[in-house]
This record gives sequence, C-alpha cells and structure tokens, in this order.
Amino acid sequence: MLDAKPILGFIGLGLIVGVVAGMYPAFYLSSFKPIAVLKGKLTSNHKSFGLRSSLVVFQFFISVALIIGTIVVYQQMKYIQNKDLGFNKEQIITIPNSYALGKNEKVYEQQMLQDPRIVNATASGYKPAGPTNYNNALAYPQGNDHLIVDGVEYHVDENYIPTFGMTMINGRNFSKDFATDSTGIILNETAARALGWNDISAVGKTVIRQNSDRGNNTAFHVIGVVKNFNFKSLHEAISPLFMTLQPESGLIFKIKTTDVAGLLANMKKKWDSYNSGEPFSYSFMDDLFNKTYAAEAKTGTILNIFAVLTILVASLGLFGLVTYTAEQRTKEIGIRKVLGASVMQVTEMLSKDFIKLVAIACLIAFPLSYWAMNKWLQGFAYRVHISWWIFVVAGLMAIIIALITVSFQSIKAAISNPVKSLRSE
Repeated sequence: MLDAKPILGFIGLGLIVGVVAGMYPAFYLSSFKPIAVLKGKLTSNHKSFGLRSSLVVFQFFISVALIIGTIVVYQQMKYIQNKDLGFNKEQIITIPNSYALGKNEKVYEQQMLQDPRIVNATASGYKPAGPTNYNNALAYPQGNDHLIVDGVEYHVDENYIPTFGMTMINGRNFSKDFATDSTGIILNETAARALGWNDISAVGKTVIRQNSDRGNNTAFHVIGVVKNFNFKSLHEAISPLFMTLQPESGLIFKIKTTDVAGLLANMKKKWDSYNSGEPFSYSFMDDLFNKTYAAEAKTGTILNIFAVLTILVASLGLFGLVTYTAEQRTKEIGIRKVLGASVMQVTEMLSKDFIKLVAIACLIAFPLSYWAMNKWLQGFAYRVHISWWIFVVAGLMAIIIALITVSFQSIKAAISNPVKSLRSE
C-alpha cells in the first residue's frame, strides 16, 4: 500500500509555502501609504529585502531537495527493474485458480504444452512475486538439533526450476526418474550456509524438517543447491529456502511468442471446455512483480509533480525579487551604462547576488536530502548508493533555472535607455 504520510507531508509543505508566499506580499502591499504610492516615493527596505531573499532561499531549498529525491527514487526503481532476481519473470503466465479444474488440471496442463507457443509448465502455488502460498519452515542438520534454521518451504514439481530459468549451483533438480526424490530437498545458497555447509558439501547431507505436513522431524536428503533468487520483496534480504517435491494447484506457463493475445484466447477456449464454473483468469509474472513496488512508483510520480510545481513557484519568487531589485537600482544601472558598462556587465551585476541565494539553498538542501533519502533507501535490503553526481545535477539544474529566470529581467534592465532612467524621479 502507498504510505500516506510522505504524501500528506508534501501537501502540507506545499500549503505552507503557498500561504507564506501569499501572506508576505499581502501584508507588504497593505503597509504602503497611498499618498507615497501615488507619488512614486517607495523606498527600499533592507529588512523586507532580506525576508524576500530568505523566501527565495527556502523555495529553492525545497526545489533542490525534491530534485534529489526524484533522482534517487528513479535510480532505485530502475535498479529494481534491472536487478538480476535469480529467476526470469518475463513471459511467465500464472493461472492461480486452476484448482477449479479438479482432476482435469493436469490434463489442461498437458494440452497447453502441445501448443508450440508454450515452452514449459509447472504446477505450484508458490510464486516469487505477487500473491503466493507461504509455508514457514524450521529445519536443522541431522545430528545437530541445536542449529535450527528458520526459513520458507516451497512445494514444487520437477519443472518449477526450469520454468523460471533458475540456476542449479550444485547437485541436480528433481526428476521423475528418481523415486527417492519424494524425500529429497533442494536448498538455496542461504539455507546451505545457515545449516553450516557450503554449496558443494550440502549435497548428500540430511535435513530434519520440524513440524512439516509430512510429520514432525521428517528427514530429507539434499539433492541440490539452487542459486539464490529473490522470492520476497527487495525490501528484504534473501532468507533460507527449502524446496520439496510436492506439486500443488496453480499452473504456471513459460511462453515464447509475440502472439500473446492469440495464445490467451486458446487457453481460455480450452479452459471453458471443462465447464469448471470458474472464469479463466491469469496474470503475468512481470506485472505481479511491478505491483509489488507500486507504492514506490507512485512516490516517484508524486515527487516529480511536486518538484515541477515547487520549481515553478521558486522561479516566480526569484523573478519577482529580481524585478524589484532592478526597479530599485534603475538609476545605478543608468549611471553604470553612461560610464561605459556593457549589457553583460550589468546583467552579471544583477545576477550574482541571486545565484548566491541559490547556492545557499543548495548547501542547506544537500545534507538534509542525503539524510532523508538514505533513510528511505534503508527500507530496501537491495538498494543503490547515493552518488555525488546526483547533487551536482540538482545544483546545476537549480542554478540554470535561476540564471534563466534572472537573465530575462536583468537583460531587460541592462538594455533599457539610461537617459530615461536618469530622468525619472
């Protein structure tokens, strides 16, 4: 589920910025004396300028922080999408309610395997992404009941590992050719290490499974070790996993075709022919995987929206401040131009003070953003590192935005006729 706290925080922050930004000009304008306004005798107030500068710093601080947050979230989501999970989630179709077929479930599976668009099939309710069966497992190596390992047990058939493209590190997969595989067990690398073995020495050992559905303290002989794969969210580290040969309802198909719509139509047609009373329903494994991180994806979208809005507000604030400053320094600009100052020199004079404000905002935003995003990333067992270039990009973006905003009004003031500015009083 999407965590509402950060969303409410961003909305609250936006409201505060909006209220503060709106209150200041309201109070400031209401303090003007009408006679002075009509005579054009508004004087510069260093205190009010300082407050305006502080608001600009605050607005750009929020902007830079949101830019950094957006980049970090994007990097983490990209990392999640491209990480080697230890299994292939592409072109995998799951039919979770295949139990409705009853005795015809296996027949349906065999019929589908005759379709050349289907590469492999397995029967298991255990999936490494999305809704899945779950079975906690306590086990220990034979002869050492003090070393109890807490893990997860998967009930699979001999086609589960090849259907998902998992890799055997040592030993072998389950096979119909070995009747003893009914008491065989496959460990993942984490389980092998937790039991005090390595990938090689684990094969041939005996694992005692406590309180299993086959009885208490059931002995299983290790026939293989599978490479670690992420069967939980990337928020969690890979835990010990035990795989036993116990096919269950829940069909999973590995496909290889561009005609997915045609294949699904054929699968539905075959399904309907059994009159199971259940509608044909399916899911793609990559969609199930993506839904696991839907909250993070929404967070990234919200950050994008708030970053754009905050940058817009900050730019408007900076534009107003530079306009005010240029208006206050009209005569100074006119004198400098009469004395030979170029347009570039006048523009630089007006711009450098505002770039300093953005630089101050960056110096405040960098450490606070690093702390906040590092805290967010700690929620992932597998995560990216916050690189230095993210802060450089965020700072440069803020400075470029500020330069574009400031230059527009600065150049306008710099190219104005100095005679008109010196005559106005």
